[in-house]
Amino acid sequence: LREIESTDTACIGPTLRSVYDGEEHGRFMEKLEARIRNHDREIEKMCNFHYQGFVDSITELLKVRGEAQKLKNQVTDTNRKLQNEGKELIIAMEELKQCRLQQRNISATVDKLTLCLPVLEMYSKLREQMKSKRHYPALKTLEHLEHTYLPQVSHYRFCKIMVDNIPKLREEIKEVSMSDLKDFLESIRKHSDKIGETAMKQAQQQRNLDNIVSQHPRISGGKKSKKEVCASSDLEVKTTSPMSEQDSGILDVEDEDEDEEVPGAQDLVDFSPVYRCLHIYSVLGAQETFENYYRKQRRKQARLVLQPPSNMHETLDGYRKYFNQIVGFFVVEDHILHTTQGLVNRAYIDELWEMALSKTIAALRTHSSYCSDPSLVLDLKNLIVLFADTLQGYGFPVNQLFDMLLEIQDQYSETLLKKWTGVFRNILDSDNYSPIPVTNEEMYKKIVGQFPFQDAELEKQPFPKKFPFSEFVPKVYNQIKEFIYACLKFSEDLHLSSTEVDDMIRKSTNLLLTRTLSNCLQNVIKRKNVGLTELVQIIINTTHLEKSCKFLEEFITNITNVLPETVHTTKLYGTTTFKDARHAAEEEIYTNLNQKIDQFLQLADYDWMAMEPGSKASDYLVDLIGFLRSTFAVFTHLPGKVAQTACMSACKHLSTSLMQLLLEAEVRQLTLGALQQFNLDVEECER
Repeated sequence: LREIESTDTACIGPTLRSVYDGEEHGRFMEKLEARIRNHDREIEKMCNFHYQGFVDSITELLKVRGEAQKLKNQVTDTNRKLQNEGKELIIAMEELKQCRLQQRNISATVDKLTLCLPVLEMYSKLREQMKSKRHYPALKTLEHLEHTYLPQVSHYRFCKIMVDNIPKLREEIKEVSMSDLKDFLESIRKHSDKIGETAMKQAQQQRNLDNIVSQHPRISGGKKSKKEVCASSDLEVKTTSPMSEQDSGILDVEDEDEDEEVPGAQDLVDFSPVYRCLHIYSVLGAQETFENYYRKQRRKQARLVLQPPSNMHETLDGYRKYFNQIVGFFVVEDHILHTTQGLVNRAYIDELWEMALSKTIAALRTHSSYCSDPSLVLDLKNLIVLFADTLQGYGFPVNQLFDMLLEIQDQYSETLLKKWTGVFRNILDSDNYSPIPVTNEEMYKKIVGQFPFQDAELEKQPFPKKFPFSEFVPKVYNQIKEFIYACLKFSEDLHLSSTEVDDMIRKSTNLLLTRTLSNCLQNVIKRKNVGLTELVQIIINTTHLEKSCKFLEEFITNITNVLPETVHTTKLYGTTTFKDARHAAEEEIYTNLNQKIDQFLQLADYDWMAMEPGSKASDYLVDLIGFLRSTFAVFTHLPGKVAQTACMSACKHLSTSLMQLLLEAEVRQLTLGALQQFNLDVEECER
């Protein structure tokens, strides 16, 4: 029992088990009940002892309950009053709560709008730039929008729409800028003629300026510096920034007075579409695509430009337009090369120029071969030189063009020779083949000024007097000089040395003398109706022309400054030409004389059976001798040897012909009287 009372309730199990397992179960129960009765008695004693305190406590509690009820009523009344008073405050608080909520929402909205408004403004600006075709700025705006502004507000639906539109806008910018480039290329193709014309005018002005500077070195400083300043300022103005927001193709240029300065080639073209398109494609990462497209299109245009019109050879304007287009094309390419990074490179330009050079030279060879007018060939040469100088000024090699000009020079010489054939033929046909009469000092000086002739005896003679030669001598001499001038004109600006120019002029002049003039003289000499007087005058004329050859040598030396003694200097063959012509004329005189003698002999009518001779020589022979006498009187102006040879030839031919008359087969018999008459004729001849 002590264990049960002192042990924790959870641990009484073993104790109870020992009770149940033992044999004193009944005794335990008795003891337990007795123990319980003891405890009940103790509890009762304790309750009796504390009962009065319990009663007092209950009495106190009853008093407290009444007071508590009063307090409750007061609290309830106070609460009711408080509730009534707080209703208005609650309403005000609800209103304040709602106001604070709205204020917070407005503040959040302002914050969100502060983030969204720049996006919307940038998008609006982008649309405006697209509308006004300011594509490069639009692309920059698009980049800022995509990378800076949209990520801050990417959760909004309108931003997602914008993000979806960005690739489409990029493609649109790409297409529009490519369209601008196509328009630019088309404009360049149409206006390359004008660009080239302007560039060639500039080159011509520079050449004129250089000539002025070389002639007047004192004034060179101001003009040259002005030209350079203008050129540099033009370049600075027209190197348009790719940020430029205005697109335009070829600028209109009004016709200017000749006195005004020719605008620079770059002044005619606005290259900003190319720059913009290049930058746009660079930003879009497609620069290589753009470069390939540009080069491919320009190659196509180059082939079109290099195709000459079929009738180009007919006029100089045809050649000029052809050259203008080529120059315009390469001026544009040169400008693109120097103002862009990598769009075109030197290798590409050189490749195009090689193609252009070969095609141009082939076209010029073909078309120039059709030209028969030396003036047109000379103008063409000047145009080719200007064309070459223009492109050389832009750094293109043009040696092949000058080599080709040397080929055209041979053709020019041939056309000159053909022209001078007609000139010489007209001079020889219109000549009267009689000495030039002069009636006063003025006429005399005029002839001497035209032809180098000096004769002291003739100068002493009084007026009127005659030069020994006919008019064709000064005319032919002057035309030879004109021919030399014409040859010299072609050699100008070809960058040839004085020796090369001298050699070219001498060779061409030799061809003129040995081929052209020689043939014309031979044709005149061999004409059927040429008379002895004309032949004699031709001999006299060629003698004087032969003497004038040394003056022609001096004339060439003076204009080329190359002395005749210089090694490899070609000599003029004029002496040989005039000697050959004179010999031909002499032979023609001998032949002509013999023919005349034969004509007179045909009139001989001998009566071989006459019994008595006549009292005088035969009439035909008297006429023949009279003709010979007058003819030989003309020969007094001929060199002695020629006159003697003519006389000997005529006498020998007459002698032989008379012998043939006597020994003709038809003369079967003759009388002494006839022989005596024949003897009279022979004696007349001797006398």
